[in-house]
Amino acid sequence: HPRVSPQRLYYVKEAHGIVVTDVAFVPESQQGRELLAGNEAALLSVAVDSRCHLHLLPSRRSVPVWALLLLCAGLIVAAILLLQLLFPGFL
Repeated sequence: HPRVSPQRLYYVKEAHGIVVTDVAFVPESQQGRELLAGNEAALLSVAVDSRCHLHLLPSRRSVPVWALLLLCAGLIVAAILLLQLLFPGFL
């Protein structure tokens, strides 16, 4: 199971306009995966007036670790070259 985080992932202002009485995640069944269609999660909310809303949470994008390390190495090389240019004999 993924770790639960208290950060807000999704917010819909006035999705129902009335009190929400139930909230449920779509289960990870075959039909649930078809409903997700590439999204990270699907949430069903029901209000007092019996209206249902399906909320699809888009997949979060992340940067691979190797790309982050490559960027850091590039920044270090660029800083050294800039220091060498500004202060000849730096190295």
